[in-house]
Amino acid sequence: MVIGAGIGGLTTALSLHAAGIDCTVVEAVPELKPLGVGINLQPHAVRELVDLGLREDLVRTGIPTRALTYATRRGDVVMTVPRGRAAGYRWPQLSIHRGHLQMLLLRAVQDRLGQDAVRAGLAFEDFAPGALERAGAGPIKVRLRETTTGRQVADGADVVVGADGVHSAVRARLHPRGDELRWSGITMWRGITERAPYFDGATMVVVGTQDGAKIVAYPICPQARARGRALVNWVAEVRTAQAGTATTEADWWRAGRLEDVRPHFAGWVLPYLDVPELIAGAGRILEYPMVDKEPLPYWGAGRVTLLGDAAHPMYPVGSNGGSQAVLDARYLALALASEPDPAAALARYEHERRRQTDGLVRSGHRFEVDEMVKLAEQRAPGGFTDISEVLSAQELSRMAEAHRRVADMDVQTLNERPSWTVSRLPL
Repeated sequence: MVIGAGIGGLTTALSLHAAGIDCTVVEAVPELKPLGVGINLQPHAVRELVDLGLREDLVRTGIPTRALTYATRRGDVVMTVPRGRAAGYRWPQLSIHRGHLQMLLLRAVQDRLGQDAVRAGLAFEDFAPGALERAGAGPIKVRLRETTTGRQVADGADVVVGADGVHSAVRARLHPRGDELRWSGITMWRGITERAPYFDGATMVVVGTQDGAKIVAYPICPQARARGRALVNWVAEVRTAQAGTATTEADWWRAGRLEDVRPHFAGWVLPYLDVPELIAGAGRILEYPMVDKEPLPYWGAGRVTLLGDAAHPMYPVGSNGGSQAVLDARYLALALASEPDPAAALARYEHERRRQTDGLVRSGHRFEVDEMVKLAEQRAPGGFTDISEVLSAQELSRMAEAHRRVADMDVQTLNERPSWTVSRLPL
């Protein structure tokens, strides 16, 4: 049983099905809709979705990102790094609408596993008394609740995977104390705006620094590009408080107000991007805090585990959130299909994936790339035309390395690694 029908949960269902493992997905929302804004999928995540047979759907839905440009608040370019295939990967980096990706995955799950594979309107409440302690034999009993009626539903499974997001109820049951959300002090506003393309129509731009204000923008819609336009996803980040505050307020769908975000970017009219105009052009603005949690000492117990944001909520640095959930899902299926003992399989999965994600959670706190952009702004407050006159070759090398640590997997390692796809098990 997979708790949660987000990107991680649905990819888990597809991966388990490909390995011949039966599963059911339960989701608290009564009806899944294409909500949210854009996200980026790194090449290592795109590879896994392609291996699941979703290449054509992804091509129709997302834009392969060719470059990432870091710039000062004046728009002066500090560094441009190639992305995806332009960086030598066999798979692209993909900029895509989160809701459209979720619907793409949902359709694939329903087509392959059946229309009833995702049971919407069911929320996880708890494990039955003693279920975790007696998890060595028989199904793990869980208590679910119909979100429209409040009626209690009892169910069970051989393995339970909590993929229910940053407010995970499964995680709260496994780790009931000392597991608060930590606020970075940064408030994020997000929106989508149609406008004329900038640069080559496939470049992500990151302008400014975390110390003050920063804007991240990238196009996400192939259909808009075909019309000579760009549907640009943007994220405005502003430090509004000190870092380290514990919080319980992290509502991803909270409506934001134009008058709250636009003043922070007054005058940010760049040669290639009018930021105030970009922000004002969004039909809807979302607002939420940049939060994460301290890495857990362990994810699960016995035949229960966590996945995606439920296991390792992290700052949106290096486009890692959705990508790491996809990797979790694929390796979980590989482990379960390769080990006869489900508990041993989950232990293997946790050992492998915690090694990767704990480091990403911690490295996301340092904002080392921003430090170099800030340094360029301080040394050349009036702007510059050649970054080599502002930052040394050694400093630029350190900046590139800092970017790689949070955003990249080694090209050769990914290109040559054997597939995580496993053959369908005998029925």
